Amino acid sequence: MPPAEKCLYVGEYRHNLDAKNRLTIPSKWRFVGDQEDVYLALPNPSGCITVYPPKMVEKLEEKVSEVSLGNKKGQKALTRLFSQADTFGCDKQGRICLSEKLVAHAGLSKELVLAGNFSTFNLWAPEAYERYLNLDEEPDDEMAQILTELGL
Repeated sequence: MPPAEKCLYVGEYRHNLDAKNRLTIPSKWRFVGDQEDVYLALPNPSGCITVYPPKMVEKLEEKVSEVSLGNKKGQKALTRLFSQADTFGCDKQGRICLSEKLVAHAGLSKELVLAGNFSTFNLWAPEAYERYLNLDEEPDDEMAQILTELGL
């Protein structure tokens, strides 16, 4: 069955990182052309990595371009966020390669959880994912508040 042209990121999967920090994306989450297109991985303030597929990267670009140069908090948040971000495509085996900065941010080791968020997906260390799901309320830190204000 060929990959879908339009992808929805739903479900939960457990996959392993290899020695080169490569991770296989579930076949249900792959689509035609994802080898040439650019995914964007961002450090999420919740302690995971959020991966934006190409379609969402375009929407994110619009939001980011609306942040005024005079918005010092917004510009600083964007610098902090995107200086740790990474871009990549899927290889022929459906794998992506994560940077060391992102792996360290999320505390990833061998096994990780891929959790769908409908239009994006998150990469979690299993223990952090369980803690996140079991928290009734997560305190907002300054970065999370700024990103919310910016609509990111």
